[in-house]
Amino acid sequence: MLNLSHAVGLMLHPKKEWQKISEQKQTLSGHFLGYVLILALIGPLAGFYGTTTMGWQIGAREAVKLTIESAATIAVLYYFATVFAVFGLGLLVKWMLATYCDTNHPTLAECVALAGYTATPIFLVGIVEAYPVLWLNFVIGLPALAYTVVLLYSGVPIMMKIPEERGFLMSSSLLALGLVALVSLLGLTALLWGWGFQPVFTN
Repeated sequence: MLNLSHAVGLMLHPKKEWQKISEQKQTLSGHFLGYVLILALIGPLAGFYGTTTMGWQIGAREAVKLTIESAATIAVLYYFATVFAVFGLGLLVKWMLATYCDTNHPTLAECVALAGYTATPIFLVGIVEAYPVLWLNFVIGLPALAYTVVLLYSGVPIMMKIPEERGFLMSSSLLALGLVALVSLLGLTALLWGWGFQPVFTN
């Protein structure tokens, strides 16, 4: 069942939308099929188009394009990395509930739903990758990342049904672990490039 209307609600009135989401029965298959697997396509598809048609451009330099094969490989890896990241964050939320939630632990489906809906701004901002200019992606991407943090802090206490004080602490812990995971991913990317898995350019 498609539930993409939540994306609009989270961007316009997050607390009200979180409350609506928390009152719905969440299932892993329903959340992934109706939300994550759809919105996670935006960035990879836009990036594929942008890097093969427009090309990456930094400053006044000539745009550099990727080959179709290289861009397709990166897009597929990007897509699955995004999907697995959402599920991984959901598992992390579930694991942390032992510390921050005394009773009535939310289900894994609810934890993954929290992760997926929190990532909404990151999903949506992926559209700017269709025009891969570094400064533009940075200017638009930074507010999207900040709003993702806002959704995390507003969503945790509502979805996990814990007091706001505990929700703040849990959100802060999740944010810290998320930053560690991001740095680790960047390091892994650098290693893969060094091992010969770097993008292939047309010129």
